[in-house]
Amino acid sequence: MHRTGVHNFFKSRLPHLITDTVDGPDNASKCIRVRFCTGKKNRGTRGRTDIKDNNFHNKRQKQDVKGGAELQPFDGRGADNWPTHRPKFLQFHLYKENKDTQDALMVIARMLGTQPKSFGFAGTKDKRAITTQRVTAFKQSALKLAALNKRLYGIRVGNFCYVDNGLVLGELSGNRFTVTLRGVVADSECVLSKAAEGLKKGGFVNYFGLQRFGTGSVPTHTIGATLLRGEWKAAVDKILLPREAEQTDAMEAREYYRNTGDVDGALLRMPRYLVAERSLLVGLKRSPGNFLQAISNIPRTLRMMYVHSYQSYLWNHAATRRVQRYGVQAVVEGDLVLSDVLEDRLSHDEMHDCDDPLPENHVVSNVEDGSEIYQEAAEPEVDNDRKINVKRVSADDVKSGRYSIRDVLLPLPGSSTLYPGNETSTIYQDLAAKDFLNLKSCTHNVKEFSIVHLPGGYRHLIVCPQDYEWKVLKYDDVSKPLYETDLDKINKTCGEHGSHVKTENQELDKSTIEFLGGSQTALQLSFTLPSSCYATMAIRQLLKASTSATFHKTLNED
Repeated sequence: MHRTGVHNFFKSRLPHLITDTVDGPDNASKCIRVRFCTGKKNRGTRGRTDIKDNNFHNKRQKQDVKGGAELQPFDGRGADNWPTHRPKFLQFHLYKENKDTQDALMVIARMLGTQPKSFGFAGTKDKRAITTQRVTAFKQSALKLAALNKRLYGIRVGNFCYVDNGLVLGELSGNRFTVTLRGVVADSECVLSKAAEGLKKGGFVNYFGLQRFGTGSVPTHTIGATLLRGEWKAAVDKILLPREAEQTDAMEAREYYRNTGDVDGALLRMPRYLVAERSLLVGLKRSPGNFLQAISNIPRTLRMMYVHSYQSYLWNHAATRRVQRYGVQAVVEGDLVLSDVLEDRLSHDEMHDCDDPLPENHVVSNVEDGSEIYQEAAEPEVDNDRKINVKRVSADDVKSGRYSIRDVLLPLPGSSTLYPGNETSTIYQDLAAKDFLNLKSCTHNVKEFSIVHLPGGYRHLIVCPQDYEWKVLKYDDVSKPLYETDLDKINKTCGEHGSHVKTENQELDKSTIEFLGGSQTALQLSFTLPSSCYATMAIRQLLKASTSATFHKTLNED
């Protein structure tokens, strides 16, 4: 409230000055920054002036790193006379190709002269995909944002409307996927039909995907275990260690730090897209030798990712133990299920369709309201805001047949979680003991990295895809797309020419898809999954093969 009063004072008494809130010298403090409103005299060039000013500050930021202080970009809050009748948040659809959600928003933020934290979204979408998702931006003009489309590469924005509240992580009920599997080999289409229908009816083991653990030489969950043990310096070293198959600039920066221990030099070399690593180095620069403080300098969502990854690691092994010991056909005594009070409500919340209707007051519509296509959720999925009541299945429950395998839950370790009353529960403590951890006690007093203070949660063992559709396609040209993206549909409708517009020899419409001829076979699947479920795990169940990037590189080589 005090900061709000300061901002309002400057806005009403000193309108030639602009204020915004930035992070302070430590992780728990905030500061108010003040600067001149350079665009006041010429409102017609306001946006251009702010972008130039931001570029100036970015240059200063690089220079000030050498001097010891890293400036934060100006986010533009309060810089414009925002209409009082207009809601403060602009909602739009973000379409991206082969880019992380954060990377795409950083590009847009630089063009607008604002901070990436001004954007809100319900979940990050996978980089190795073509995705569409809703995003909100604080006090941004729809026309100004739409004008960026001419300069964006692999990114488009559209379907704008103004709303009262911004999106936050977790406001996501699910994702819609469309996946095309090329080069499918089967004895007959009957075999394909049986496999596809089997996934629909039987579902798949709801493992956390490889994205949760990373594919590099330093798995994310091992960093989480180090943090849970309270080994702060070891955790810092693991985060900064060189990784295999990383971009050259990142490898050079990591190698430089490992060989020299020079924080200043490593910070100058570390690419800006490595947010956690740069935050660590800034923390070490401010407080040399204080490794816990350096870790606390990492944005909370990122630093908690390591701990959540370890929880997911334990869950995956527990799921494997449950399946190996008891199978996936029926509930057994000691399994966890939702109690009667919340069972129906939670099931509905998790499984309903994820595409809510858009508000009607659109300003611009140059990106169609499409489904998310082949994306993965990456946020922590533990529901901390709602008390979930679970119980252990009794012998009478098993005899009555009131529960099915789809009702079975496994816990994510935490202070208040209930463990199964059968052999499945032993895997949790066994694995934790191998990492020198105890799930019922902690050797340090940092609650954020203490398993006994984490809330934990529950996750269904088996998940069945919803709104499931599939079809077999025949093709010869491996370069020809077999599915239209949202941008393809809009470009074809509007006559625009972008990176995905088909030439005369690449025309793609519904009839072409349905009646493509050729010697090669593809299987196309479309389905909806609840939040935190991974499409790669569904595909792995269908193919009975690994979905890792390393495995698929070997297929490409073959």
